[in-house]
Amino acid sequence: MKKVIVDNVSLQFRMYHDGASSMKEFFANIVRKNKKKHYTDFLALQGVSFSVNDGERLGIIGRNGAGKSTLLRTISRIYEPTVGRVEVHGRVAPLLDIGAGFHPEFTGRENIYFNGAFLGYSKEQLREIEKEVIAFAELEDFIDSPVKYYSTGMYMRLAFSLATTVHPDVLILDELFVGGDASFVQRGKERMNKMIDRASVMILVSHDPSLLRSVCDRYIWLDHGKLIADGDVSVLDAYIAS
Repeated sequence: MKKVIVDNVSLQFRMYHDGASSMKEFFANIVRKNKKKHYTDFLALQGVSFSVNDGERLGIIGRNGAGKSTLLRTISRIYEPTVGRVEVHGRVAPLLDIGAGFHPEFTGRENIYFNGAFLGYSKEQLREIEKEVIAFAELEDFIDSPVKYYSTGMYMRLAFSLATTVHPDVLILDELFVGGDASFVQRGKERMNKMIDRASVMILVSHDPSLLRSVCDRYIWLDHGKLIADGDVSVLDAYIAS
């Protein structure tokens, strides 16, 4: 059974504000034993607990800085909890920073394999989806050119196509972004809807109430890293009215 469990998760970050005017001063301050500390620890997540079961479509809502994206990255194992545990049962596809793993000197084709490895796919699996990725991105004529020569639209089309060709059990989305011209945007939205339909579990962060209402059946409201409410669309309504 596909499932995500977040159990009493807290995540602490340390922010440095040394005030040193140069890197030399910064490192000198680090090694001084009697130097007063110049950092602040803060909890990005504070004792968050919930589970998402097979078939659920969860929307995570909250103001900027509430901890929404941090929570997604913790579920995706990009961040390790300071306290608590996260369990994910099923194959995960985190669509967070699409294209962040691309290497500018590599060709589009090479980046399919390079970035695909970060998504957890073997070379054999990537060979099977390679043609589909290239065709959907409409980059047949440019796939063997380094991506540093791609336009922003070409780059995002390839990144989006690769990220959405996967067939995950657990789909994690930080907003929905589709780059390109109007035709590609429409095809991208249709592809995303199919991907959402196929996934056993979906977790979405978005500031778009209409999108949240259309794809989610449950909502978690975060504020300053704390879980404020967890429930049906009434949670979304309460958040919008707040």
